[in-house]
Amino acid sequence: MLKGIVIAFILVLLFPVTACAEQEDGGAAEVQEEAAYTIMKVDGDIDWDKIPAAAIDHVLWTDDYGIRGSGQLCYDDENLYVHLRAVEKEIRAENTEPLSPVYEDSCLEFFFMPEGSDKYFNIEANPNGCLCLQYGPSKTDRINIVRDDAADYFDIRTDRTDDGWEIFYRVPLEYIQFFCPDYRFEGDLRANLYKCGNKTVHSHYLSWAPIDLPSPNFHCPEYFGTMHFAES
Repeated sequence: MLKGIVIAFILVLLFPVTACAEQEDGGAAEVQEEAAYTIMKVDGDIDWDKIPAAAIDHVLWTDDYGIRGSGQLCYDDENLYVHLRAVEKEIRAENTEPLSPVYEDSCLEFFFMPEGSDKYFNIEANPNGCLCLQYGPSKTDRINIVRDDAADYFDIRTDRTDDGWEIFYRVPLEYIQFFCPDYRFEGDLRANLYKCGNKTVHSHYLSWAPIDLPSPNFHCPEYFGTMHFAES
């Protein structure tokens, strides 16, 4: 499915790292529930109507403006496939360049930590298909990942819907293995799904797995939920 060539990664240190919002001091309270999701294995074309959806419906740190999100994930031997969807009437999509602050726009995000790793990836996207890609152990210790061929490599597709917008993309196994050479799609994946928009008409923050922090911060792997790769 992927081109049989080695694709170079350009890694740029980020000082400071951009995020959906700033974190204030304060300890994390105990999470009251554990989010869980099963990532189905697929063979051939994906029928998204048969893939379970995870609701991005924990409204955090702001009033509830009726904005919602959802996510679907599945995989095969070479790729993790992601479909994220937003329900929002007033869409902001200003950013177009790699690593631009897409969290200011209408934004859907997927953060995940491969099993056995103490670092996590964040993939943030706006309705233009513009990505912010980063990797590291914490909010303030991350690297930027720039790919000139991101649209093709991640097979990005965005669409406007009657009530919002959606994005489809894939995360190639070789992309993860660049950082975690022995990684395979098996076992568990610690992860969270987010919906945000710092400069939208109504600033908002939502998550799939709940977060119990006093101020906006999505870079909190201690609050990730568990996604399990189904064997068949």
